[in-house]
Amino acid sequence: MTTSGTTSFNLDLNESVEEAFERCGAELRTGYDLRTARRSLNLLFADWANRGVNLWTVAQDVINLTQGTNTYNLPDATVDLLEHVIRTGAGNVSTQVDLTITRISVSTYSSIPNKLQQARPIQVWVNRQAPTPQITVWPTPDQTGVYQFVYWYLRRIQDAGAGGGYTQDIPFRFLPCLVSGLAYYLALKIPGAMERLPVLKEQYDSDWDRASSEDREKAAVRFVPRQQFIS
Repeated sequence: MTTSGTTSFNLDLNESVEEAFERCGAELRTGYDLRTARRSLNLLFADWANRGVNLWTVAQDVINLTQGTNTYNLPDATVDLLEHVIRTGAGNVSTQVDLTITRISVSTYSSIPNKLQQARPIQVWVNRQAPTPQITVWPTPDQTGVYQFVYWYLRRIQDAGAGGGYTQDIPFRFLPCLVSGLAYYLALKIPGAMERLPVLKEQYDSDWDRASSEDREKAAVRFVPRQQFIS
């Protein structure tokens, strides 16, 4: 038996849309069909950002903190922060240290009496405003060029793209989920496909469950209880 010897299968935008239309019992015929499918696909990606941690969208970045400045912009494509530390002595194998910084709520930040107090930051409030999310650290940095805010964040999935030849910003494992989800979204708009909605939704939910269950951290996890003492 001879196999292909390749592992590069993917779908571009045109092929994904064609497959989705076929599952709806329809055909991709006009430019408007492609445009409405592209819009649905972008909405699908927005929904995926609400469904949990998509590991392929995890990215890392660094913000150099400045004395007297406590608020900094995050990339516009930021969905949320996963982890964050304050790094000192960056780039020196003998001095680089990552120190814990605790995420707090807006209520906790608002209750801090002196928000201008300067020292090494130990807390961060993540303000997920649109279009540019921000972080506010406390205490306010007391030195320039000493502290770095190092963070790992979830970024937005890239847009479907205007050209039909674009492949999508997903791992191949999510291709079945992408097509079934797009077919379900299109069936909501195609009159003749309404009768297929229950089947398409069931298929989409099933594909999502399988893909998202596989797309998870597989490292060992250890839970340590916090000890508290009453004096």
